[in-house]
Amino acid sequence: MATKARDVMSPAPVYLNAGAAVQEAVQRMADEDVGALPVCDAGGHLIGMVTDRDIVVKLLAKGGDVHSVKVGDLTGDQGEVVTIGADDPVEEALKTMADHQVRRLPVIDGAEMVGIVAQADLARACPAEKAGEVLAAISR
Repeated sequence: MATKARDVMSPAPVYLNAGAAVQEAVQRMADEDVGALPVCDAGGHLIGMVTDRDIVVKLLAKGGDVHSVKVGDLTGDQGEVVTIGADDPVEEALKTMADHQVRRLPVIDGAEMVGIVAQADLARACPAEKAGEVLAAISR
């Protein structure tokens, strides 16, 4: 049986409410040692991802204030969020990451976000010879 996204994901991901100050994102990223976090609306539905790069390029480089700007302000122009289904094969996650040049994918089961698959999760799930290809494809 093929390995599915739910088999390699980190369950119950930490996420931010769109109305949270960017300062909360900065602190959570530091606490969790991650460079990206999912952002959800008031109903808990995934609306985007905020990255450390978003914070630097879209806010800090323009003199913005992490205490007054909301996380949703940084994710508002992303369009549709790139995700993977919980029962999709890991090969689909690899392809999606490579196609969209992202290192973390929210995992969706129906309308609910149930986890996150990171580049490292996929590298661990792949045979050693495939892991290098995975990393190269995502990081091109």
